[in-house]
Amino acid sequence: MGISPLSPEKLAATITELGASFIKLAQVLATRNDFFDEPYLNALKTLHDDLPPMAHDAYERVMAKAFPTTSFIRFNPQSIASASIGQVHEAWIDESTKVAVKLRREGIENRVRADIRILSLFNRLFQPLFSHTTRHSIESVIAEFSIMIVQECSLNQERINLEKFSLMYAESGIIFPKSYSAYSCDDALVMSFEEGWRFDDRDAIFSHGLDIKPLIDKLVRFYTDQMLVKGFFHADPHPGNLLVNPEGKLVLLDFGMVKRVPNNTRIAIIELIRAANERDFEAYVSAAKRLGTVAYDAPAAELAEFTERMFDIFGNDALDSGSMQKLAFEVLEQTRNLPFKLPQEAIYILRVSAIIEGLGTTYIENFNGIKDILPILQRNIPRALGMKESIFENLINEIKHIPDDITALRHLIRRASKGELAVELSPLQYEMIKKELREATVPLYIALILMLGVIGAWMAGMSEAAYVLLGAAMMRLWYR
Repeated sequence: MGISPLSPEKLAATITELGASFIKLAQVLATRNDFFDEPYLNALKTLHDDLPPMAHDAYERVMAKAFPTTSFIRFNPQSIASASIGQVHEAWIDESTKVAVKLRREGIENRVRADIRILSLFNRLFQPLFSHTTRHSIESVIAEFSIMIVQECSLNQERINLEKFSLMYAESGIIFPKSYSAYSCDDALVMSFEEGWRFDDRDAIFSHGLDIKPLIDKLVRFYTDQMLVKGFFHADPHPGNLLVNPEGKLVLLDFGMVKRVPNNTRIAIIELIRAANERDFEAYVSAAKRLGTVAYDAPAAELAEFTERMFDIFGNDALDSGSMQKLAFEVLEQTRNLPFKLPQEAIYILRVSAIIEGLGTTYIENFNGIKDILPILQRNIPRALGMKESIFENLINEIKHIPDDITALRHLIRRASKGELAVELSPLQYEMIKKELREATVPLYIALILMLGVIGAWMAGMSEAAYVLLGAAMMRLWYR
């Protein structure tokens, strides 16, 4: 008897029952209409902001703790949105100031920490079954996910993230809520109430005559600024957190997951985009190694061939999304033994990319990162490299840096003349060398232990055992 898949409603209910950590992992899937048909998508979308609210008793306890003295002139006890970490209510500070109040679920941090312990336990149990590369990737995913979701449980941290974001991206053209710090605490975040429709609400957006394509372009450009220019990005842009207001502007909500991108990661991503746009697949593989998504000692030629085949599939306008997916999985099946990795810095960047691509597929036939997002990213590379709008501005900027460059060159020559130049290894090179040293020395250790056994057996008068151990030691050294 075959095993039938869960119904859409049962799948959503099962994920909800598993708790906040599993809901967060499933939210990415809720944007992918190229992976799921409409009934499943509609059920999974409830994981964003339509989960069961807190029980009334728990709600009363959270309210009493969050607002022991502060009273709003009106407060709607019925939540208007309910997600994995908290739920949102309407309230009024005064007759003209409507606010959104996000309440943290009672005991959520303890439940999240319990989920993390379960995930870590399963990882330790099954770790011996994974290759070195896979083991490293799984550990990175669990470590990064654990850090971020625990941070998300603090509404004080979310308020700090919101205020930093609003200041850093004040000129972006994106609307952010205004926080009311005097009313907020770790159990409640009070913000201005922002009106709008969910980004994936096609009927509402189209019925108001709004053009979605410039909004997708703006969203990609905004995330380019975040990941490649400023290095401070919102890591949870699911449709429940992205609104389109009646004026046709993007509104960004929920700043619980905010991540900084290290400079070396930003440079690797820029090189990756440039190589992809120029279809220089060897340079693409080289950048992927520096990003850490491919093991440093991976075969470059084989990976370049694999990359070219994937680009050909997703760049083919004649293929529908189902055909693209089928061909891509066939190619992936042939490359299952290649050493792909998922370093901590890349986890949320890839998650954001998947969500934005999923949002694009909601509106544009066969939308994908290669043919639709890549050109937008390529146009923004000059800004990511710090270049100005005009040639004259770039020339002035370079002239300003000449004294610093001369000083750096003089310092380099002085260190070289004293024999003080040092070679620095990247973390990926260091890991590769460590792995190779381990593989080279383990046979020597085993042979040494066997030789000690030979000596012990000989001294004990067990000559036959000594000869067997000696032969084993020689074979281990010969076939190391």
